[in-house]
Amino acid sequence: MSATDIIRRSVLENFQVVGDLTLENVAVTLALAFVLGLFILLVYRLTFGGVIFSKSFGTSLIMIAMVTAMIIMPITTNLMLSLGMVGALSIVRFRTAVKDPMDTIFMFWAIAAGITLGARLYTSALVASGIIGALLLLWNLFKSKRNFPFMLVLRFDEGSKKEVQAVLRKMPAGRLKSKIVSESTIELTIEMNIRESEAGLIDGFSAIPGVHNASLISYKGDVVS
Repeated sequence: MSATDIIRRSVLENFQVVGDLTLENVAVTLALAFVLGLFILLVYRLTFGGVIFSKSFGTSLIMIAMVTAMIIMPITTNLMLSLGMVGALSIVRFRTAVKDPMDTIFMFWAIAAGITLGARLYTSALVASGIIGALLLLWNLFKSKRNFPFMLVLRFDEGSKKEVQAVLRKMPAGRLKSKIVSESTIELTIEMNIRESEAGLIDGFSAIPGVHNASLISYKGDVVS
C-alpha cells in the first residue's frame, strides 16, 4: 500500500466516524443552535453598551449560529462536499460595517458555536458558551462599578464664575481640556472620571443664574450619552 493510499484511507475513516446525517441529528443540532443563539443574544443584550440596540443584529446572531451549523453538518459527512464548500466560501465577501469591536466578538462566538454544534460536539459547545457568557456577565458587572471618563461642557456668563466654581468643587477632580472666552461668555470642557450614578451632580448648575447649558458626555470609544 502506497503512502497516497494510506492518507486516502485515513481521511475517509475520519469522515466515516461522524456517520450519516439523520432527520433526528439535524433537528437536534438546529434546535441546540437556536437555543445557544438565544443565549448569545441574551448575553449581548445584558452587556450591550452602545447607543441604540439593533434588533436585526440580535436576530442575526441566532441565524448565524443556525446557518453555520447547517453548513457544517453535511461537510463533516462528505469529503467531496467539504472541498467544494471551501472553494465556494472563499469567494464570499461580507462588507457590512461593524462599528463596535464587541459586536464582532459576538459574531465570531455565534459562528464558533454553529461550527461546534454542526460537528456534533454538543457538550463542548454548551460548556464553552456557558463559560464565555458567565465571564462576559461578570466583566460587565465589574465594569458597572468603575468610574468612566466623562466630558463636562459648561457655558455660562462671566458673572456666574464663582457660583460655577463652587459647584465644580463638589464634583470629582477633573482636567481642563479647553476654555473659550468671548465677550461675557465662558465655555469650559473638563474631563473627569465619575460613576454613572453621580451624573445627577450637574443638576446643580441649573440653579445658577447665567448658566446657559451644562452637558455631561460619556466617551467610551463612542458618544453614548
